Amino acid sequence: MTQKFLDKVYYARDADETRTLYDDWSASYDAEVSSQGYATPGRCADALARFMKDQTLPVLDFGCGTGLSGLALKLAGFATIDGVDLSEEMLAKARAKRLYRTLTVIEADAPLPVTPGDYAAIAAIGVIGAGAAPISVFDDLMKALAPGGFLVLSLNDHALQDRANEARLCEWIDCGAARLLFRESGPHLPGINLNSNVYVLEKN
Repeated sequence: MTQKFLDKVYYARDADETRTLYDDWSASYDAEVSSQGYATPGRCADALARFMKDQTLPVLDFGCGTGLSGLALKLAGFATIDGVDLSEEMLAKARAKRLYRTLTVIEADAPLPVTPGDYAAIAAIGVIGAGAAPISVFDDLMKALAPGGFLVLSLNDHALQDRANEARLCEWIDCGAARLLFRESGPHLPGINLNSNVYVLEKN
């Protein structure tokens, strides 16, 4: 299969360009990433399940796309999942999977419509990095959790090339605002030899 969108997705662009790219990609996204062995959603969901014992509590799938991350969360045992994304076309594909309690379109620069305590955990799977969300989103997600809440996220090889990304996680951990429960390197898109780190943090 031709990597029609994977060849260009990791280049930086503004929010409107990102939304357009993902709208255009929505029809072929699942097939393209699955053909490359997309492993990060399952790795993230399994990691979160190790630490969040009550899987009936609600989880927010931030940047849920077509719902592959929601499917991984559901398969890992999570029962109540809400999704948000920039792309209405991606959300239409997620809606068809019938995995989510709610699905909501968000704007890149708008405040996250979440009150601390709304969600026991937030997942940001394949969301932060080059061509996607900036690392400032990590701060927003942590602030949207109540103490004791979990954040599971991934940074792929492209995101890790910018040291500021992982450094932001370390800032929260080093000052005691969060505790690192899990960090593991592994396959992201093995078909194109791309890896990712998966992290689980607990907010203090």
